[in-house]
Amino acid sequence: MTPPISNQNQITTPSPEKTARVAVLGAGSWGLALATALARNNFEVTVWGHRAERILDLENSRIWDSSYPELKLPENIRWETDLSTAISNKDGITVAVPSCHFRTVVRALKDFEGIVINGTKGIEFETGLTMCGILEQEAPKSQPVALSGPTLAKEVMMRLPSAIVAGSFNSSAAETAQSWFHSTSFRVYTNPDRLGVELGGALKNVVAIAAGVVDGLKYGDNSKSALVTRSIAEIRRLGEACGAMPETFAGLSGLGDLMVTCFSPLSRNRTFGERLGSGISISQAMAAGQPLVEGFPTARAAYRLANQRNVSAPIIREVYLMLHEEKQILEAVNDLMTRSSKAED
Repeated sequence: MTPPISNQNQITTPSPEKTARVAVLGAGSWGLALATALARNNFEVTVWGHRAERILDLENSRIWDSSYPELKLPENIRWETDLSTAISNKDGITVAVPSCHFRTVVRALKDFEGIVINGTKGIEFETGLTMCGILEQEAPKSQPVALSGPTLAKEVMMRLPSAIVAGSFNSSAAETAQSWFHSTSFRVYTNPDRLGVELGGALKNVVAIAAGVVDGLKYGDNSKSALVTRSIAEIRRLGEACGAMPETFAGLSGLGDLMVTCFSPLSRNRTFGERLGSGISISQAMAAGQPLVEGFPTARAAYRLANQRNVSAPIIREVYLMLHEEKQILEAVNDLMTRSSKAED
């Protein structure tokens, strides 16, 4: 199924003698990693954050994360706390704020006519929209691109070889995002299935919580591998029902992102699930994690979306019930394992 074409204005990449000016909205670990990737490619980068003390600390210390003081932010990144100033006279915008704040932040882009690259992974509960869907409503003159894949922020900062996908219904916009971020350590592919790219990135966070629960329960590799494999079929079913192309979920933004998020100790969602599986309450696990766990709100949105599309999504269902309906973990595991036998799909 070919995705619909929208906003086909051509994107012009700045000429070699002109350095593109890009604002990165969001001063979390992923926003800073994306800003670093752009700064390493010699773009003029401005990072915006709403907390003045956070921005001042970053400007003074140039440390990406206090736990990793050796990972320094490039000196050519500029810092800003005023949103209107940050986005003024920019060739492009990259957004990496929590999904719960996404719509509020991007309302400032209502008149922006350039490329907007979305690095946030989530689904809005009330509308069922992905973040680029929100962009189409709030910033209708912009050219949305989804950037998603198996890219842990720490490893991007360390320049370890990574690969990601720029998804857009507009090939020119996707190629522009590709050219801006691509480097010898950060390989960028393009994909016309923007919706599939975003859904893969959002739904894998829900599965990663379940994978973490498996780790916390110490169920072993058989259990975790079965969970992750069956979740691929589930994500593909839901993605197709929403209009995405099934092959997208076998790529970097689907299977690739799913694997790294379910297996890496650096994954916030997996670590959150592991805490739950070990017997810690949801509130305690949230407090211990500190940064927002995107799989938590996404589970609720994905469960509603599956019901609206009449899609069988047992893993998403059980994660939703555990997180939002106080279902006991062992009961959820039992209900998954005792479902009627069926052929593999």
